[in-house]
Amino acid sequence: MKKAFPPKPFHERPIATLKGVGPSIAAKLEKLGMKTAFDLLLHLPLRWQDRTRITPIGALQPGDSCVVQGEILHTEITIRKRRMLLVQISDGTGMRLMLRYFRFSKAQQENLPKGKVIRVFGEVRRSAVGFEMIHPEVRSVNSEQPAALEESLTPVYPATEGLSQNKLRSLIVGLLDELQQQPALLQDPLPVEVRKQAPPCSLVDALLNLHRPPPDVSQRRLLEGDTAWQQRLAFDELLAHAVSMQQRRAATRSQLGLALKLDEAVKVKFLAGLGFELTNAQNKVVAAIEKDLQQEQPAMRLVQGDVGSGKTVVAALAALQAIANGEQALMMAPTELLAEQHWLNFQKWFSPLGIEPVLLRGRSKKADREAAFSAPMVIGTHALFQADMQFEKPAVAIIDEQHRFGVHQRLALRDKRSDGRMPHQIIMTATPIPRTLAMTGYADLDYSVIDELPPGRQPIKTVVMSNERRPELAERIGAACAAGEQAYWVCTLVEESEALQAEAAEDTAEWLAEHLPNVRVGLVHGRLKADQKEMVMKAFKNAELDLLVATTVVEVGVDVPNASLMIIENAERLGLAQLHQLRGRVGRGSRQSHCVLTYQPPLSENAKTRLNTMRDTTDGFKIAEADLKIRGPGELMGTKQSGELNYKVADLERDRHWLPVVKDLALELLHQQPDAAANLVVRWMGSKTQYADVG
Repeated sequence: MKKAFPPKPFHERPIATLKGVGPSIAAKLEKLGMKTAFDLLLHLPLRWQDRTRITPIGALQPGDSCVVQGEILHTEITIRKRRMLLVQISDGTGMRLMLRYFRFSKAQQENLPKGKVIRVFGEVRRSAVGFEMIHPEVRSVNSEQPAALEESLTPVYPATEGLSQNKLRSLIVGLLDELQQQPALLQDPLPVEVRKQAPPCSLVDALLNLHRPPPDVSQRRLLEGDTAWQQRLAFDELLAHAVSMQQRRAATRSQLGLALKLDEAVKVKFLAGLGFELTNAQNKVVAAIEKDLQQEQPAMRLVQGDVGSGKTVVAALAALQAIANGEQALMMAPTELLAEQHWLNFQKWFSPLGIEPVLLRGRSKKADREAAFSAPMVIGTHALFQADMQFEKPAVAIIDEQHRFGVHQRLALRDKRSDGRMPHQIIMTATPIPRTLAMTGYADLDYSVIDELPPGRQPIKTVVMSNERRPELAERIGAACAAGEQAYWVCTLVEESEALQAEAAEDTAEWLAEHLPNVRVGLVHGRLKADQKEMVMKAFKNAELDLLVATTVVEVGVDVPNASLMIIENAERLGLAQLHQLRGRVGRGSRQSHCVLTYQPPLSENAKTRLNTMRDTTDGFKIAEADLKIRGPGELMGTKQSGELNYKVADLERDRHWLPVVKDLALELLHQQPDAAANLVVRWMGSKTQYADVG
C-alpha cells in the first residue's frame, strides 16, 4: 500500500498539477502569470453577481443583473429585422418580463412551453413593451423540490480565450473547498508582530470572502477595494514588493565600489567659471551626491528635475569628483544630438580646468574609440554599451533620461570597469515621477528632486484650441518670428508608422512655408538620417531657422533658449508625460513662452482631462500624479522598466496610505526575520525576483 503524502501548500503547488488542468489550460494560466495554486487564488473577480435572492418583476431596475422566477405565459418565434425567440413570463404580481433570444435551437424552444415555471438570471433592459433580458441563463423549477439559491455572491473573473468563466470558477471552487477543510494549506506569511499592523483579517478569510462574498456585503465597497479582505491582500503585496526592492538595494550596496574624496579647490574653481550661481535645490542635490561618492558602497541615485532645472550642472560636479580622484566619468544620453549638446557644455565648463571630454558616437573611428578607453570624461549614446568598449577605470556613470534605456543596457554600463569594482551610478530624468512611484518603482534608489527653476525663468503659458483655428495660429507664428522669436510646430498621428508621421510633418512644413513666405522653415522627423537631423537642429539652434516643424523626435532635444513658442498639433493623441516633455523645449530663456495645444473634436473624457491638466499647471509633479490616475503605474513606467509594478491586487492610488508603513516594515523584516521576508517575496513575486539586480 502506497504511503499517502500530505498535500503541498498552495504556494508550492504548480498550476499544472491541479485537478482539471491539462497542458493546454496550464499554458493559458501561466501566460496570465499564474504558476501556482496561490497565484490562481489571487485571480480575483472583476465584479460579483447577486444570485442569492429572487427579485420580483415589479422591483426590477434597468441595468440590474438579478434572478427572476416566473411562469411562461407565451413563447413564439418572430421575424422582424432578424429571427428571434420571445418568451414572456409573469411572477403572479401582474407584471411581465420578456426573454429575448437571437441564437437558439429547436430543442431550446421546445424546452420553454407555456405554463412551465423557470428561474432566469440576466441583465435587465428597458424595451418598448416593458422590461426584458437578452439571452438570460434559464433553469427549470421543480415545484416539489425547488433549486436552492446561491449562498454567496457569484464571482465574474477576468477571462481569456480558452478559459471560460465556468472553467475558472470550477478550478477556483476546488481550491476554496480544499482551503475551507485545510486552512493550513495557506500559511500566513506575515509574522505575528507584522500582522498587528496589517488590516484585521487573516489571509485565508480574505481569499474565501473575496471569491465567495456574503450576500449582505456592499458591492460598492467590493468594487472600490474598500473591504478588509482586499486591503489585507494589498498590504501583503505592497510589503512583498517593498522587501524585494530593499533586497535589490542591499545587493547593490554589497558590491565593492570606490570612495571618491571631494576636492574642494577643484569644485570652487569650476563654480567660479560657470557665470551663474546654483539654486538652493541644486546645492542640496550636489551635497547628497558628494556624500554618496565618498562612500565605498556604489551609489545609486535618481535625480529628477523638470526640463531646464539644471540637472546637467549637477552631473558635471559628480563627474568632476571622479576625475579629481584620477578616475573616469561616463555620461550616456539617448540621442547623438543630446550627447553632443552635453559634450559642448562639458567642454565649455571643463576645458579651463585642463580636462578635455571625449564624444563617442556610434560611427566613431576605431582610433577615437580606443582613445576614449582612458579619457577622463566620455560622453556618448548606446556606443558606450558595445562589448569592445572596456574602459580603464570608470568611477561614475551618469545616465540621462534613464527611461529611454533598457534594463540590460544599464547593467552593461555598470560592468565596464575591468577590476570588477562597481562605478557609482547617477540617473537623471526630466520625466516627472509621482511620489507613489518614487516610493515603489524606484525604492531601491536614493531619490533627489531639483524642484526649483533658475532665476529669471517664467512659467510657460498654455492654451488649448481646436484644429480649425490653424490659419490663425500660422499668423501668430509669423508675427512672433518677425519679432525675433523662434517656434516649434510638432505634428502627431495616431499611427506609429514613421512614414506616416514624416508625411504629416512634410505636408505641414509645406503648408506653413506657403502661408509664411518670410519665415525660414525647417523640418525634422524620424526618417531622416542622423546627420541630416543634426544639421537641421544645429541650424535651428544657431537661429538660421525661425520655425522648426517636427514629429515627436524633438521630445528630447537640444537647448534653444530663443525658442519661445510651441505648437503641438492633435495634442489629444499624446500622453501627459510626453506633452510635458515637449512643452519643456520652450521656456528655457528669460522671455515669456507660450504653448498651444490643438485638438480634433470630439474629445474623450481622458483627453479632456489631459489637456485641461496641461493648461492648468506647469508643475511636473501635479502632471505626474494626474498621469498616474489616468494610466496606472504599469503603463506609466513600462513593464520592461518597472519589473514588477503590475500588481495583482494593490492599487497605488487607492492604497497609497500603506506605502510609508510597508517601507518601514520591509526594513524591519529584512533585519530581524530575513527568512520570513524571503518567503513573502517568493510567495508574491515568484520569478519576478530576477529583476533584483536591476538599477
